[in-house]
Amino acid sequence: MDEQQQAPMPPVMAQSFTQLPEWMYDRGPLSPVTAPALIRLNGTLAAELGLDARWLAGPQGLAMLAGNSMPAGVEPVATAYAGHQFGYYNPALGDGRALLLGDVRDRAGHVREIQLKGAGPTAFSRRGDGRAALGPVLREYLLSETMAALGIPTTRALAAVSTGERVQRETLLPGAILTRVASSHLRVGTFQYVAARRDPAALRQLLDFAIARHDPQALQSATPALTFLENVVAAQASLVARWMLVGFIHGVMNTDNMAISGETIDYGPCAFMDEYDPATVFSFIDEQGRYAYTNQPTIALWNLTRLAEALLPLLSDDEDERPVLARQALSGFNTRFHTVYFDGMRAKLGLALRQDADEALFATLLETMQQTRADLTGTFRALSQPSVLTGEDMSALPPAFAPWLERWRQRLQQDDSRPPEARAQAMRAVNPCYIPRNHLVEAMIRSAVEQGDFTPFETMLAVLSNPYEEQPGHERFALPPGADERVRYTFCGT
Repeated sequence: MDEQQQAPMPPVMAQSFTQLPEWMYDRGPLSPVTAPALIRLNGTLAAELGLDARWLAGPQGLAMLAGNSMPAGVEPVATAYAGHQFGYYNPALGDGRALLLGDVRDRAGHVREIQLKGAGPTAFSRRGDGRAALGPVLREYLLSETMAALGIPTTRALAAVSTGERVQRETLLPGAILTRVASSHLRVGTFQYVAARRDPAALRQLLDFAIARHDPQALQSATPALTFLENVVAAQASLVARWMLVGFIHGVMNTDNMAISGETIDYGPCAFMDEYDPATVFSFIDEQGRYAYTNQPTIALWNLTRLAEALLPLLSDDEDERPVLARQALSGFNTRFHTVYFDGMRAKLGLALRQDADEALFATLLETMQQTRADLTGTFRALSQPSVLTGEDMSALPPAFAPWLERWRQRLQQDDSRPPEARAQAMRAVNPCYIPRNHLVEAMIRSAVEQGDFTPFETMLAVLSNPYEEQPGHERFALPPGADERVRYTFCGT
């Protein structure tokens, strides 16, 4: 190669969102920051996206990741959407602190959007500063990459940049910008925003855009809008079931925080549950427990009902048939959720074959965990040990588990004939050893914010990139918090 071929190459991005009506986005000016510095670049993801990590880490790349200046052909926009926030409808939300840079086609041929989060005020900021504090940026980077490592659909973190500026929250905090990657940033709230204008042509245009991006096979259906709705319902049901299996609590399941792609999006006051309690809430502002762990499937269906309402005009030419079709699509949620959740529980407990009594077995386990205040992740990981499977070693679990363990071992005898080690290995492949323990996440954030030390962040990221494999020397990352380490509340950071 000659020197020109070897030179770092800027990204080539399309701005597909501008195919939609102009009132759905804003091309406001950039808001440069004073002293941007790269905290971390996700080189593996950059390669997956076909982006040149050398260019991204260089001065021009840093300028783009900080929102200071854009390379030729990159035309950022802030997008508009509405949303139900804690059940109350807000007709005008939008990207109040985010810029959609455009989309790229990754190595697998999939379109992926790149967005800056915390890039400054936009037309949709509603008097906010449009910035992000360092702590929430590190939290989203860490948790979204953990979700990806767990195999759960999610947005990804491409980069984190410090801005050299302070943002005012409860106190002055160091500012940062997250570069986020998603298959799209279309939300339930995007459809609500367009539907509220009562413009059937614009709603059809948005639907066609979403189908082309996420569900092109729906175009082969006699009823593309209905097929699209059914597939979004199935994707969200599957996603929330997978959250539940690992104890993830999103925290703010507003309709503007639900992506129609079926990816986890908007990691605000999110957390993974330690001690099993279905009523667990982490978000400081969720005083009524609307988004508690156990309520997540119900809320997801509630949100999808709002999507169905927005799509009603496109479901049929017959007005009387529209709500019937909407209910038909929504009725698939519970079936899909229960299939994914209970199949996931069988896998977590080493069961290959279905039995009618399995759901009662699962319920008893969860009741025992709640009564004993057992750690969710630690309990399933303990059950994944061959000595526990065979009953040779009971010390990993409290004595209160003994009756349930006997029932479980009897059920295992009725399952397939795998030897204990093979069954245990399969269980360890779905029961993580490591999750982002809240007390460690908070300690990591304090270290970065108060001392400028990103070593804990890098260490946690390395451990959590391989959550199913035990890593010698990192045992503390698998331990639940001590009594004085428990984190009861998390904050959004806006």
